[in-house]
Amino acid sequence: MTKIAVVLTSGFADWEYALIAGIGGPFYGLEIQYFSPEVGQISSQGGLVTMISQGMKQLLEWQPAVVVVVGGTIWESAGAPDISAYLRDRHAQGATVAGICGGTLALARAGLLNAVEHTSNNAEFLAQHAEGYAGSSLFRGGATAVSMGRVISAAGTAPVSFTAAVFEAAGVAQETVHQFKGMMAAEHVEAFSGA
Repeated sequence: MTKIAVVLTSGFADWEYALIAGIGGPFYGLEIQYFSPEVGQISSQGGLVTMISQGMKQLLEWQPAVVVVVGGTIWESAGAPDISAYLRDRHAQGATVAGICGGTLALARAGLLNAVEHTSNNAEFLAQHAEGYAGSSLFRGGATAVSMGRVISAAGTAPVSFTAAVFEAAGVAQETVHQFKGMMAAEHVEAFSGA
């Protein structure tokens, strides 16, 4: 079973990891565990209260194949946790590191967006909130996740393509990933075709 670590912080965005957790584990056989720089009880943006018992040290010991950093407004604040060393370590050890919305700020602060094509909420978001970010020439705007060099990035409005990229990185069969994207897109195809 491929291991995926999901990193949550206080005020995490409920919708950004939901498909990874709700589909990846039960339907695709991925092993998903949750970690946080602030072990204990935390609440999501939507008010979900959860208890996270594993910190970043345990994440390194677990050695996941994919590390997913979920967004939340904390990443834009002065109180943002510094998890750069953990992200760099896992990436150096061959893992894929993924960030969505505010989670891309953690990737940018770790220097992981300086040499690969990437995206986020917008280019200014990274430049304004991530000290040391030097990858602006590689920023790619657009509505979908970007994956390059074992780094996945996405805007907060792209949880489906982000999830698909995470599944691909975790070794889910291409046919299965294609089916997943088709299922998620189906309701919108009908809505926009006037059906």
